[in-house]
Amino acid sequence: MKLATESCIEKFFSTIPPIPTQEIFHPRLSTKSVRLFVRREDLLHPVCSGNKWRKLKYNLIEARRRNVSTVLSFGGAYSNHIHALAGASNQFGFKSIGVIRGERPSKLSSTLEDCIDQGMTLKFVTRMQYREKNRAAFIADLKQEFGDFYLVPEGGANALAVKGCQEILSDDDHKIFSHVCIPCGTGASLAGLIASSDARTELIGVPVLKSGEFLEQAVDNFLEPDQKYGKNWRLICDYHFGGYAKIDQDLVQFIDEFECRHNIPLEPIYSGKMMYGIFDLVDKRYFEPGSQVLAIHTGGMQGLSGMSNVMQKLRASR
Repeated sequence: MKLATESCIEKFFSTIPPIPTQEIFHPRLSTKSVRLFVRREDLLHPVCSGNKWRKLKYNLIEARRRNVSTVLSFGGAYSNHIHALAGASNQFGFKSIGVIRGERPSKLSSTLEDCIDQGMTLKFVTRMQYREKNRAAFIADLKQEFGDFYLVPEGGANALAVKGCQEILSDDDHKIFSHVCIPCGTGASLAGLIASSDARTELIGVPVLKSGEFLEQAVDNFLEPDQKYGKNWRLICDYHFGGYAKIDQDLVQFIDEFECRHNIPLEPIYSGKMMYGIFDLVDKRYFEPGSQVLAIHTGGMQGLSGMSNVMQKLRASR
């Protein structure tokens, strides 16, 4: 496939139709006089949806500007970011390399099988080696093996990712919504929302990993001094369910009931935990009566396949 030009990549993003925003109606909301809306970023792209696509936009434009035809990044066997990178690279004609944490298993995850189908080359490294991923010597060894490449950090988390995530919200959103909620893994997406916001809206990040308080510093590090409009944001770290990719029966039941009632699929790693947290905060009267809350659905629905067996066991044990 021919490598897309920088202008072609920009043109593609400019032709994406407006992302729908869907209101959620539920007695738990109406009894507290709270309105809840979902920004359907999961519908942004069929392969690499939501904030994963947003994070890659300007990284791929930069790779093309540098005239680099190969992109490389890091992730686990079920990484939404690696999956999105493979899909986006295939879309625009880049070669892609995924450096995967852990030794190669006898059977690949469905995520990695999809990556191979999208043309990605996989390199498996031990967990000890993986911890060296940010060291210059490790990157130099990768370039010795694969030649020149554009490096996208793990999770797509860098300044260009923050720039892409600034496009999730519009000026009108800050006039309409009192609160905006987003799940957090690296903090880059929340930083993008902060960088595009003002004091009218409270931004809430819901870390999906245990002890997510460390993301406070990570988010602050992503922001430029002129992007810090006072502290109109906070992390609420109570909805990780034991850690990254950890789930329980309550979460699975909530996700199942939410999809059945509202016809919006959630996955249990990011969007499911955030939405569970929002409803719990409503019950606890965190939001004042009259609040209008916007939840950002960050996509990553491919992750459902990797969690399906665990979810089925939890359903069966009810």
